[in-house]
Amino acid sequence: MSITYRTACKADLPAINGVIERAVMTWRLPERVKRLSLPLYRYSETDLGHLEVWVVEADSGIAGLASWEPAEAADLPEGKSGLLLHGLYVDPDRQHRGIGSQLLSASQARARELGLDGVLIKAQADAEPFFQRRGLERLPVRDESRDYALRYWHRA
Repeated sequence: MSITYRTACKADLPAINGVIERAVMTWRLPERVKRLSLPLYRYSETDLGHLEVWVVEADSGIAGLASWEPAEAADLPEGKSGLLLHGLYVDPDRQHRGIGSQLLSASQARARELGLDGVLIKAQADAEPFFQRRGLERLPVRDESRDYALRYWHRA
């Protein structure tokens, strides 16, 4: 299997959103919740202007993607700077092949390139074991009215 990592472009959006849809539909949530929330996860051309989006091409198709943006200081561990991992999705038919790990490493490398301390992850419940297996630090909830419960920190 030939794998290429690259920055996403507008022409990738249909394939990117296909990967996102297939991934979201595997989540252990009621079908109605998945259908109603799916539009919020899809990427648009506007998103490509605000987020850094990387795709993985495998066998001439998009197998996964990750996107990140600068994180808000209030969300980060005290005194740290970092990126917010906005999304990490791997096509369900191509999971467990290291693609997600490579995308996570790419976000970490990008944080280092920018001179930042790490990457903040707000994990979806079904993805939490993926981040736990990689030894990421789970952040405590400091403010229940503001903090996302499943936050992880990945040092750059």
